[in-house]
Amino acid sequence: MPNPGAHEPPPSRAQYRPLYAAGFVTAFGAHSIAANLGTYGREHHATVLIVGLLLAIYDGAEVVLKPVFGALADRVGPRPVLLGGLIGFAAASAAFVLAGNPGLLGLARLGQGAAAAAFSPAASTLVARLSPSTRHGRVFGSYGAWKGLGYTLGPVLGGALVTGGGFGVLFATLTGIAAVVAIWAGWAVPALPPLPRRRATVLDLLRRLTRPSFLTPTLALAAATAALAVGVGFLPVLGASTGINALATGAVVSALSAIAALTQPWAGRRRDNGCLSDRGGITIGLGLAAAGFALAATFPALSSLLAGAVLIGAGTGVVTPLGFATLAASTPPERLGETMGAAEVGRELGDAGGPLLVGAIAAAATLTTGLIGLAALLILTSGAITVAGRHSALTHKRSGPD
Repeated sequence: MPNPGAHEPPPSRAQYRPLYAAGFVTAFGAHSIAANLGTYGREHHATVLIVGLLLAIYDGAEVVLKPVFGALADRVGPRPVLLGGLIGFAAASAAFVLAGNPGLLGLARLGQGAAAAAFSPAASTLVARLSPSTRHGRVFGSYGAWKGLGYTLGPVLGGALVTGGGFGVLFATLTGIAAVVAIWAGWAVPALPPLPRRRATVLDLLRRLTRPSFLTPTLALAAATAALAVGVGFLPVLGASTGINALATGAVVSALSAIAALTQPWAGRRRDNGCLSDRGGITIGLGLAAAGFALAATFPALSSLLAGAVLIGAGTGVVTPLGFATLAASTPPERLGETMGAAEVGRELGDAGGPLLVGAIAAAATLTTGLIGLAALLILTSGAITVAGRHSALTHKRSGPD
């Protein structure tokens, strides 16, 4: 089994922190703007279609470009791609502020999404390469926790900034955050050289991306991301349909996001200590998320919605660091960027596909049916991963000192 940390200098916590901050930037940037596009549409008389396009354009850029920049990180080294992406994010945000034209929001979102597509897989590649394999669980857990913090704070702080000064103030804030993280990363993150690698064809790439060692953890990550997106998007709708007020449903979503963020470092440590296997942890995580949806859909009272949110958050929080740690453990170090970029596409597809699936079922039947359908799909995915894991990297169980 390859060890991406075997050829790198001894890890330091100071090297990881700007990488965690980069994860915060992409999450905070995406959600702080997305959560306020309704306000933008109302103020600028934009149609629902325009708002939908503004929502999709960031993720669309990431889906297309993450594999490209991931492969580039392998070719030139991940640090230049990380710094270039962060600087690009700051530049796209600053350009919107300087232009002073709200009609350019879509172009700014496109630039931010393209920049995030660069620094996101580069950051996860650096997280893997800077750490020994016995610490992959905890470092990916911390990375995921900081992204979760960005997802949690984005709507709240973004709303406060837009309310206080408009989108110009929000984009100026994003400019400053991205610039600070870029300077921090330039100072603290070492320049890891690209590793020698054998010339590969498109057929070789397809073979790597269709192996169970890639498909299985990527499927798990996509399923967990779909569960998180549906929980954040549809639990408030379910609560509102039964008369629960917006403050209470907002607390439910906050609980889900907070539990997901807090669970990831814990799950990563348990993996590295040998107390939680990849296959077993992913199976448990998807099962918890499925149970959360079943509980919330069957008993749509505030207490059960809250309990369901806790289960969904805990389940997705367990799956995410285990999925990334498994990918890092089963990938040759010289191909980490390529693998992380491709896996991130799987997550983006889950992020979009989960809500689309539940929405389609709800339109044909009821929202309760849609949530139960997703719970069943998560159980089926868990079963498929259990079977596939018997013949892939998911059977591996790490052990190491705390």
